[in-house]
Amino acid sequence: MLPAAVVIHWGYIVAFISIFGGLAALTHILLRHRDHRSASFWAALVVLSPLVAPILYLFLGINILRRRGRHYRREHFEPWHDPVPTNPLPFHPTSDEARDHQHVAVTLDKISRFCFTHGNHVTALQNGDQAMPRMLEAIRGAKTTISISSYIFEALGIGSEFITQLTVAVKRGVEVRVMVDDAGTRYSWPPVVDALQEAGVQAKRFMPNHFLLRLITMNLRNHRKIMVVDGSKAFTGGMNIREGNMLSRHPNHPVQDLHFEITGPIVAQIQRVFAEDWAFCAGEILDGPKWFPALDGNGPASAIGIVDGPDEDMEVMPAAFFAAINSAKEEILIATPYFLPTAVLVAALRLAAIRGVKVRILTPRENNIAFVAWAAQTLYPQLLEVGCRIFESTPPFDHTKIFVIDGIWSFIGSTNWDPRSLRLNFEFNVGFYDRGLATCLREIFRQKRSTSHEVTREALESATLVQQLRNGFAKLFIPLL
Repeated sequence: MLPAAVVIHWGYIVAFISIFGGLAALTHILLRHRDHRSASFWAALVVLSPLVAPILYLFLGINILRRRGRHYRREHFEPWHDPVPTNPLPFHPTSDEARDHQHVAVTLDKISRFCFTHGNHVTALQNGDQAMPRMLEAIRGAKTTISISSYIFEALGIGSEFITQLTVAVKRGVEVRVMVDDAGTRYSWPPVVDALQEAGVQAKRFMPNHFLLRLITMNLRNHRKIMVVDGSKAFTGGMNIREGNMLSRHPNHPVQDLHFEITGPIVAQIQRVFAEDWAFCAGEILDGPKWFPALDGNGPASAIGIVDGPDEDMEVMPAAFFAAINSAKEEILIATPYFLPTAVLVAALRLAAIRGVKVRILTPRENNIAFVAWAAQTLYPQLLEVGCRIFESTPPFDHTKIFVIDGIWSFIGSTNWDPRSLRLNFEFNVGFYDRGLATCLREIFRQKRSTSHEVTREALESATLVQQLRNGFAKLFIPLL
């Protein structure tokens, strides 16, 4: 047995750590935490468990790392934002509707660190069966540069075809840079970064941390999906490079998804986002006409890049979503794999429905993260009661992200409607003012909705007590999901 003095000594140490850790955590919560609901959750947890809760708060509740990307952005890249014009869109408003669209554009122009571009062309690509062949074709045709950023990039299946074509591109003199999130590399084996490096491709992990630092930064993930070829053609959206997206090959874990091929001046903004991330990961500055050639307009779309992440000065994407919802006059269409919007966005959707806007939400019937789906069901009643309609798509799991306002505004990219994506991840989206794209996305939404099951208040109320308790328990963890 240990001497009594030693036991008392360790008791004092534990008590001191609990008091100091609890006070430090509470101080950070009171001074730094922006979300009052999340702050209340963490404050109560710290008070109830001053020894364990501060450790959890350190790992899950705060971003202690403000990435060096800010330094690279400020020191090596010129600002890409001109003074916001009165009319960012290429027309003079002659009606109330036109003025409303200009107001939305002004808001987006102010909250993004990019500005509106005009003359862009965008094509929607459904599932890997459409997207991956187009991406591989672009790689085969590359003449100068290729940049790829992906959350998940598998080395096998369709991923092996990308590795082969990237290797061939390097051998013919194309400069290739590939970046994969460190957490994303652990979804498959063997690690794709190792395979690319062995093949002579310059590839890096985003935030490759180890041991304690990995735990602290596990919520800071680069969720962006970007590919730019010759600085003039871009692919972005929500699709990872993985075999599950190739539905025609009947993979073991099929995933529906949506990606986009883009040309026009907006490509320079997409390339800029990759260049900043690459500078952070590799310390190499990508600049000059090889990476940023002069780009002419070739389409009808006005577009703006919207960058978000824990290194930004504000939560940009939630603000953009909020502005778009409040501008809606007729219709809001949302498709997302994870529907856990912030309380502010829920209130905005409710108010939109109350003022007569048709709000339609599509989310998977069978989610790959069941806990998220359980928590989401607790948010449904307050939306259904004001007239929002919610649909659950049939399998396979649908990772599609669609956000369309009034048949003319579209937002595409990597952001999901959940706290992790809206507040913690490094995300990239593009806001489009283009009736053609919005019409295309509305049709895709309609097709998915036609085979979906509508959620009703009666069905929710008929859930068993066990299911309701399960969902209620999951709801407690929404700030962490």
